[in-house]
Amino acid sequence: MKRSDFIKGLLVAGVAAGTLAFAAPAAFAQAKWNLPAAYPADNPHSENLATFAKDVETATGGKLSITVHANAALFKAPEIKRAVQTGQAQMGEVLMSLHENEDPVFGIDVVPFLATSFAESKKLYAASKAAVEKKLDSQGIKLLFMVPWAPQGVYAKKEINTIEDMKGLKWRAYNVGTTRLGELLGMQAVTIQAAELPQALATGVVNSFMSSGGTGYDSKAWETLTHFYDVQAWIPKNATFVNKAAFAALDKPTQDAILKASADAEARGWKMWEEKTNWYLDQLKAKGMKVQAPSPALKDGFKKAGETLTADWLKKAGTDGQAIVDAYKKM
Repeated sequence: MKRSDFIKGLLVAGVAAGTLAFAAPAAFAQAKWNLPAAYPADNPHSENLATFAKDVETATGGKLSITVHANAALFKAPEIKRAVQTGQAQMGEVLMSLHENEDPVFGIDVVPFLATSFAESKKLYAASKAAVEKKLDSQGIKLLFMVPWAPQGVYAKKEINTIEDMKGLKWRAYNVGTTRLGELLGMQAVTIQAAELPQALATGVVNSFMSSGGTGYDSKAWETLTHFYDVQAWIPKNATFVNKAAFAALDKPTQDAILKASADAEARGWKMWEEKTNWYLDQLKAKGMKVQAPSPALKDGFKKAGETLTADWLKKAGTDGQAIVDAYKKM
């Protein structure tokens, strides 16, 4: 057995034991929880989680200690939600659109060009939050807070002036929307999660992808790619949640401390990303990448592709999805 697998096994076993321990009143004396996350420790999402964990420990006087496992160190990104559902981890953070295959509502924030600014994204969150909470609740999970990324743009190893220029590129996909976009534009879509992206770029497995300035910075995209087009296609969000049974087993003051820290983390996280969006783009420029707006022809091509993806999503989401979109547009 590999040493890393052995360590992971010990951690998972400890998490499971910790979850079961909540059945005993003695567990209230002190509890140690794990919170797996998928992004590097210096990413704003992970930094926000670290502050959240510290706030909870401080507010509970050390009664509840939360360890954040960044960069997919404990579970890979697609595994985190299931780990929380099954009690292998008490908390977790994931990119919500990773799970659009389970329910279209999880992909509402990656419907192309529906919400492309932080102000619009907040309105879309308000319109869709209840539906997301309801679905997670049915799966044994309680939503704590959601935090956005920066608007999504396109990274490539060559100049792209029209949609046709993207044909044949090896395209990194990470959810239903990016996979479908790759298919529509004639690219070779390869599913790569954030923690594996630097290696995939370095080895040429992919030579293009859509993401935020933050992901490009984390993966040192400038080492292999040359261009970033600020398409602003959508603003995805990460969700942080807790196993319902583990949360219910806590005493009321500890529950209240988590909820208060969650509200603070959500407000802080939105502010962090709004403030860092341009900083990340400046860093990409400083590293030698050509950061620019898409040409009118490229923007038009993406809009047309977006219309197809939007129609696909609405068809899957049905009347419930349409109701969310309608409510959002009335805000």
